[in-house]
Amino acid sequence: MDRRTARARGGRRLAAAVVAGLTAATVMSAAPATAAPQPASSLPAVTDSTSAADAAVAAEQTLTWTAGNSIDDYLTFPATATAGAATIVFENSIATGNTFGMSHTLTFDTSTAGYNHDVTLDILSSPFDASGGLHEAEVVLTPGTYRYFCAIPGHGGMWGELVVTGEGGGGDDTTAPSVTATVTGDQDEDGAYVGGATVTLAATDDDSGVAGVEYNLDDAGWQAYTEPFDVETVGAHTLQYRATDEAGNTSEPGTAEFSVVEGGGEEDTTAPTVTPMVMGEQDEDGAYVGTASFMVTAEDDGSGVASVEYEVDGQWLPYTTPVAFTEPGEYSVSYRATDEAGNVSEVGTSTFTVVAGDGEDDTTAPTVTAEVAGERDDDGSIVGSATVTLEATDDASGVESVEYDLDGAGWTEYTEPVTVDEAGDHTVVYRATDVAGNVSEETTTSFTVVAEGGSDTTAPTVGTEVSGTQDEDGSYVGSASVMVTAMDDGGVASVEYDLDGAGWADYTEAVVVDEPGEHTLAYRATDEAGNVSEAATITFVVVASDTGDTVAPEVDHRVYGQVNDAGEHTGPAFVRLRATDDDSGIASVEYRIDGGAWTPYAKQISVRGPGEHTIDYRATDVAGNVSAPQSVVVVLEGGDSGPEGPEVTAGVGGGMNRDGEYVGRVTVTLTAVDEESGVDRTEFQVDDGAWQRYAAPFVIAADGEHVVRYRAVNGAGTVSKTGEVTFTVLELRRDRCPGSDVRPTVIIDGNDSGVGNFDDGEGCTVNDHIAEWDYYENHLEFVRHVRELTRDLVDEGVLLGAERQLIITAAELSDIAR
Repeated sequence: MDRRTARARGGRRLAAAVVAGLTAATVMSAAPATAAPQPASSLPAVTDSTSAADAAVAAEQTLTWTAGNSIDDYLTFPATATAGAATIVFENSIATGNTFGMSHTLTFDTSTAGYNHDVTLDILSSPFDASGGLHEAEVVLTPGTYRYFCAIPGHGGMWGELVVTGEGGGGDDTTAPSVTATVTGDQDEDGAYVGGATVTLAATDDDSGVAGVEYNLDDAGWQAYTEPFDVETVGAHTLQYRATDEAGNTSEPGTAEFSVVEGGGEEDTTAPTVTPMVMGEQDEDGAYVGTASFMVTAEDDGSGVASVEYEVDGQWLPYTTPVAFTEPGEYSVSYRATDEAGNVSEVGTSTFTVVAGDGEDDTTAPTVTAEVAGERDDDGSIVGSATVTLEATDDASGVESVEYDLDGAGWTEYTEPVTVDEAGDHTVVYRATDVAGNVSEETTTSFTVVAEGGSDTTAPTVGTEVSGTQDEDGSYVGSASVMVTAMDDGGVASVEYDLDGAGWADYTEAVVVDEPGEHTLAYRATDEAGNVSEAATITFVVVASDTGDTVAPEVDHRVYGQVNDAGEHTGPAFVRLRATDDDSGIASVEYRIDGGAWTPYAKQISVRGPGEHTIDYRATDVAGNVSAPQSVVVVLEGGDSGPEGPEVTAGVGGGMNRDGEYVGRVTVTLTAVDEESGVDRTEFQVDDGAWQRYAAPFVIAADGEHVVRYRAVNGAGTVSKTGEVTFTVLELRRDRCPGSDVRPTVIIDGNDSGVGNFDDGEGCTVNDHIAEWDYYENHLEFVRHVRELTRDLVDEGVLLGAERQLIITAAELSDIAR
């Protein structure tokens, strides 16, 4: 189904239209077709063996919407319905293609003029909510048009219209409507329209009445007609049009062909008239307090205004919306305009002063609250996973952003509820900033997550081993390497250590201590159920050494577990590694399973998948000597080869320039799927740093090239192959468009131009510049605006000329300001 047939702006039922005679009008008509095939978009959904007529008069019906990874479209949606009781079904799940875990809403508009406002519907759906993304609601529909949309910020492209006809449709009406098309405008001696043509469609139906009119311009797809529209693209055009009545009869498509040629303008020698305006609160000296808004209006009675520009700090910029000046100081802003004939106005200048606020501005920080939801056990711990929802309010300037820090991982922008499924104690610190720059006090909430089943109440068993060369006093010469091992029948979640009271840190590999003196290392472990072992300590002494070490460490292994007569393990196998070095001491031990990525050895290796598995291992001493890799083969009954790990994919998002470099920041999203035992955890590594557990999309803003590696472990303990994505981030020295629209391509009112949504280098993408949400007097003004700004973007090297034309075509096909 063409989505646009269900989402024309200002949709309304069309009655007979009277078209006033304009210059050189051309009229085409389509004769009624009694038995014309009816498009799917014009009929109610038929969900059983009943006929279309039966469906039209049904007192009750089921209307289904689905959503997936797109922020621009619902995947499926109904176009029409019958008045009366209806069951609304909204599914946004993995089954419907939502692999990112993205939330969407199905919301009925209750404020925009021209639509029915009698149904209040606002369904929030996520693949990970309690219903798995599938929701139902019972409503009663009345004849007319309902507008629906997704209320999630940034998802403004997801909307459409539902046309509801009266119960019983059109009775015995089997005659399709009559439709006429009128093309008007100034024509040359060849009959071509000069500068543009206006298309007007009119439909009549003497029986049940007209339900809707549609048109298809240059095979761009059928879309609903609501009012006359302009065609300004130079060249030949083919227009198809049709209408459907209340009984569901659709006319045969009519066809109109016409041509548009470039308009005149060569006689226009007068430059546009430009008027500046500065607005804001002024003090007694005429200075603007806090903020000054600079605005420019331009008029041209000849060929029309092509572009408006303003100049600050020696740089001319395209003017599209009022420009706010907030920094205190004196400003001199120049401005000019150019018309379609190329005439440029004289440069004008406005001078004004901005001073700091007098204390009456917003000085109050936002209020932030946190809610932690989830199933709780008798101890108040949350079973399985917890969902943290933050909400901020600000009665003055409004909330600019909300941030949180989960378990000390660093501040992250909050965009949607955060799911925490790792067993153990957790702390969330959160804060909010308003538009005036006030930051709330940091607030903390703590909770505990325990594994489902909840029967594990025994903490892990933890041990240590100190290795290195010892003198006759038992002191370690040069360095000591401390290895911490932990075991737990339910699984070890984390191991921590504290060296000489420096604070607890995650243990990922042997701790090498080379500073002479006495040292104390404390250690503990937490299992998957959240049980924490008692902290234990070990004390040792390191003395200086002046001898060189050129001998690599020695490493050996032991395998534990139940074995059958064939030598296969009947359950999980556990591999323990032990490394020694008589000189400088052990720095690290690593292993890999079945040729995967090398992983620091911190605790016994659990092998659970059926089949044959190869574990490679090696060790490095403090002097940098690395042992030759050794291997051990472990076979688990139930298969000839090990299972594949989870499937992991990485998505990289952000504003890109023409060279494929990201401007300012990159958001990385990881998705892991395992249809057998499920995904236990997903991990990532940035620029060869430490592996981290993935919980939500993360942002990389550092300038330069970056490499992100990722992997996942399923419920059977099988590790996926390590994936890798490489990208470059350019430093954003001035972000002119915070919260930028970073969709991959330039999309105008749902019309995808196919052109990359490039960043201009200052944080603004092409979609930001187009600003389709701004106010425009009419559609022609909007198209002119798009023509002007894309011309500037071509001059700046952001766009190519061919790409500019594709974007202009998408703007012409849009319904903006019609």
